[in-house]
Amino acid sequence: MKKIVFWTIVLSTVFFPVGLLILQSVTAPGSWTELSVKGWTGLFGQRRLVEATLTSIVIGAFVVLLNIVIGMSAGKALALYRFRGKDLLDTLLLLPILLPLLAITFGVHVAMIRIGLTDTAAGVILIHLVPTIPYSIKIFRNGYVSLGGKILEQAEMLGATPWRTLVDIELPLLRAAIQSVLFLTFVISLSQYVITAIIGGGTVVTLAMVYFPFLESADTSLVAAFSLWFALLPLLFYLIAEGLMRLLPYQRKKRRRRHDLFY
Repeated sequence: MKKIVFWTIVLSTVFFPVGLLILQSVTAPGSWTELSVKGWTGLFGQRRLVEATLTSIVIGAFVVLLNIVIGMSAGKALALYRFRGKDLLDTLLLLPILLPLLAITFGVHVAMIRIGLTDTAAGVILIHLVPTIPYSIKIFRNGYVSLGGKILEQAEMLGATPWRTLVDIELPLLRAAIQSVLFLTFVISLSQYVITAIIGGGTVVTLAMVYFPFLESADTSLVAAFSLWFALLPLLFYLIAEGLMRLLPYQRKKRRRRHDLFY
């Protein structure tokens, strides 16, 4: 019974909407039976599609990397250490998702104009940290709470360096948290339209800036094709990131141990 309920929810919330998008993208507008590739030809006919896609991937990759570094550091400090003002700091780190993002962006925009970061990819990357960092810190904080400090203390007592502890203990045991941050952060970064337009000034063109104006289009097949292309990027990025994670030192050691046990 539980499996039936589970698959019913999955089919109704994931496969059914995606199936409708696929069907809409290969049929003529207003028809479910007349096959047409007009939507896909219109999509790939967009002059800045490839440029915007590559820009979104590069910006998203830097945002993800910074989120992992900052999120792990802050999450570890909040989970394992005691210091004065900890509760206040924890509250302040949540403010970016409690306050209106546009209000923060306009305030940051003035500062970025003065230091010359407007209309640059670096400025867009920094502004994308505002809606993503609070989630990353929370995810890594929960991960370190589950991990506990005793296992890290034991590694230190046995003579492990901080780098060895990070590679052999923290990264493997925080793999689920890292995967969550990878996917969530990239999706949030990819979908930012208004703050990218404000800080990027139209010079930095991401996929969201190409995609969202087409939402008002009457061509449903074109909108469906854009939506599928937009949805494929996070999945592609996640698969690439997963492949790169398998090249990390602790993954190679794990494979060598399995090989030694087998032979």
